[in-house]
Amino acid sequence: MAHRLRPVGLDFVGIAPVRHVSELVISAPVEAVYRALEDVPGWVEWFPQVKAARPIDGGKGRDIRLMGGLRFRESIIAAEAPEVYAYRVDVSSVPGMRAIAEEWRLAPAGTGTRVRWTFATDGTAAYRLAMKPVRAAQVKAFRDAVTALDRRLTA
Repeated sequence: MAHRLRPVGLDFVGIAPVRHVSELVISAPVEAVYRALEDVPGWVEWFPQVKAARPIDGGKGRDIRLMGGLRFRESIIAAEAPEVYAYRVDVSSVPGMRAIAEEWRLAPAGTGTRVRWTFATDGTAAYRLAMKPVRAAQVKAFRDAVTALDRRLTA
């Protein structure tokens, strides 16, 4: 069943009741990392949890299918090359969610890139409680994905 979420802007990333922030420095250059984030179908090549990804609405949105059958319809809320790529979830298959935004912020780190990902969400009390143990899995998924992306971009 599809659940419509509350539309949020980029400011939600800083004020959401639940925020998970992960950061990693990789050797790939900032411009290459940003291009990979914009290449929606390409996410399946480096982010193992993403099973299908396609741009929608003339590139203004994304249709994402994750492991376990989770589905998200998203709107891109920031695409500021090569520093910020962010999106919000508009429709989800997960009950209890009220709002989600994710921000990928890139900065030069020597000849490589500092990648900072923020997952910001709100939901029912049960959903917020369930998000606490998910944090460790999200950190691992982020690290694995960004490491795979780095290998892909520097091969």
